[in-house]
Amino acid sequence: MRIREPVVAGQFYAAGADPCRKELERLLSDAGPVVLDAGAPLGGLVPHAGWTYSGRVAAQVFSALAAKRSPEVVVLLGGVHRSRGREAALFADGRWETPLGPLLVDARLAERILGQTNLIIDDPYAHESEHSLEVQAPIVAHLFPGAKILPLMVPPTPRAGEVGEAVGRTLQAYDYDAVVVGTTDLTHYGPHYGFMPQGVGTKANAWAMQVNDRRFVDLVCKLRGDALVAEAMEHKNACSSGAAAATVAAVRKLGATGGILLQHTTSSRVVAERGGAEPEDSVGYAGIVFV
Repeated sequence: MRIREPVVAGQFYAAGADPCRKELERLLSDAGPVVLDAGAPLGGLVPHAGWTYSGRVAAQVFSALAAKRSPEVVVLLGGVHRSRGREAALFADGRWETPLGPLLVDARLAERILGQTNLIIDDPYAHESEHSLEVQAPIVAHLFPGAKILPLMVPPTPRAGEVGEAVGRTLQAYDYDAVVVGTTDLTHYGPHYGFMPQGVGTKANAWAMQVNDRRFVDLVCKLRGDALVAEAMEHKNACSSGAAAATVAAVRKLGATGGILLQHTTSSRVVAERGGAEPEDSVGYAGIVFV
């Protein structure tokens, strides 16, 4: 059996079972309950930084999903921070270890998706050092203990939406009880990232969030998946636009009509809220559910 071991446990989130559970329960408590007037959500978009910075945002999205859904499978669409090619990389069978217990991969669903398109390949090795889905795995294990997962990394190519359509088409054709959760962080702003068109400081960080991030967020909420990769390439406002585009395409195929923004913040705001000096570097985080 293929086994994917954690590689950022102890860095992005607590490594031990008890510390991880306590950290996650605190994040879920801080996020608070989410009441959606719409029907059961079909999926969400979450950030993937360390839980210290973006965990509350991710927890709020997963909490909103768990309030109305108990899916048999959670499809996880992640970014590609270390390029390995232009195809989307699927971890097609086996299990993912987490501090809160293992998550089994839905091998039958993976097989069916691989039969839908040549844009997706079975490449478990691509997942070895990728953190964007790993940081979601303990949350899935905690909130959906009976669910299987389908981990898929989607590069930011013009055909990312087709990857999502293949996923959504398969889920629909075989009547899966599934939620689709994609992940991206937003504008990486400041000297460390080599992107500071508005200079540095509080006003510059505010522009990155309120103007640059919002361009991308608004497109996501309008389900404009077709525009996301080009938008991020031009304005540098998402690090995993391929995953976001695929997520939007998948939930549209499942019947979503829009996205609801639950929370939007930045790493610099999180630091400032905790009494620290606002850093020059800042990364945006948004939590969105699709209904």
